[in-house]
Formats: sequence, structure tokens, C-alpha cells
Amino acid sequence: MASDPDPLQDFCVADLAGTPSVNGYPCQPSSWVGDEFLFSSKLATANPNGSNVTRLSVNQWPGVNTLGLSTNRIDFAPGGTNPPHVHPRATEVGIVVRGELLVGIIGSGDSGNRYYFKVVRAGETFVIPRGLMHFQFNVGEEAATMVVSFNSQNPGILFVPQTLFGSSPPIPTPVLVKALRVDAEVVELLKSKFTSGDP
Repeated sequence: MASDPDPLQDFCVADLAGTPSVNGYPCQPSSWVGDEFLFSSKLATANPNGSNVTRLSVNQWPGVNTLGLSTNRIDFAPGGTNPPHVHPRATEVGIVVRGELLVGIIGSGDSGNRYYFKVVRAGETFVIPRGLMHFQFNVGEEAATMVVSFNSQNPGILFVPQTLFGSSPPIPTPVLVKALRVDAEVVELLKSKFTSGDP
């Protein structure tokens, strides 16, 4: 396991019209990019989960191309959640900047699928190792906000409910019946809840 490759130059501002390669988008000529590419005002705030994710990766901030990092801001209504999900290509480090969030992390089979959790309050931080399932849930009575960073410009995300019940084409119902040990009617009901694309 490693982070994205080290850059070979100070800056490689992404040419988003180009085709990405193994280490990012092609670079724009430095004479084209001006001096605004290192700065962004795009982190600002719903969906059925009561949360809103504002992504700031290479697609929104071309200046981070090849630098091996990206960041998100997540705003939570009271009772809002960032549902169970996995980042297959990055470790995540976060700071709660407002409110209090239950942060839960599920270890791999090596740890017996242990559930690690803590209520993280404003000013406190957390880390989630690459590839582990995790979630955040606003346990406070007020809105909450966190900012997270990843050691990849494209960490990827797989929301567990959306992946299981909203994939395209869908996972065959008999597979989910067997895996989840529930009736087909339960699987079909869950599939009907995740057809809109919302996590």
C-alpha cells in the first residue's frame, strides 16, 4: 500500500480536457495557468441522509493534479449521516470544525470486523486507514461540519448501501438473499430505495 506517486515538477495543473494516465491528467503549459490554480473557494453546503459533501479533488481544483491529495467538506443536519462507505485508494484524516460526530470504523477480517468508534467534537481529529468501511453521524442537536483530506487526488468512494442495492446492472436478488440471509421481498424493497443514485 502506497500513496500516489511523487510529482516530478513543482506544479502540474490538470488539463481536464485531456485523458488521465496512471499518475493523473496531462499538465497544462505553465504559461497558460496564471497564478490562481493553488487557491480555491469552492468548499462551502441536502440529500436523504441529512448531509452534503462538497468535493475538492482534481476535477474541481486542477492545481492538485499529481500532488497526491484531495479534500472534502461535509456538512450535517442534526441526525444527518455520511453513510457507511469505503475509500479504496486513500487514507483519510479529518477534523471536526463544528458540532459533534460519531465516527465509526470497521476493521477488516484480520481484526475480527471490530467496530471502533468515538464521538469527535469540534477541534478533534480522526484517521481512517485506506480501504476500511466507516461512517459519520451527527449526534448533536446542532448542525456539524468536518473537513477531511486524502492522500490521493482520486480516493474513490463506495457507499455500502448504494453499492449493494443500487448498482447498475443490479446485483442478482438471489445473491443478496443468500448473502444477507433475508427474504427476496426485503432485497427488492431495499433495491427500490436506492434507484435514484443518492447514497
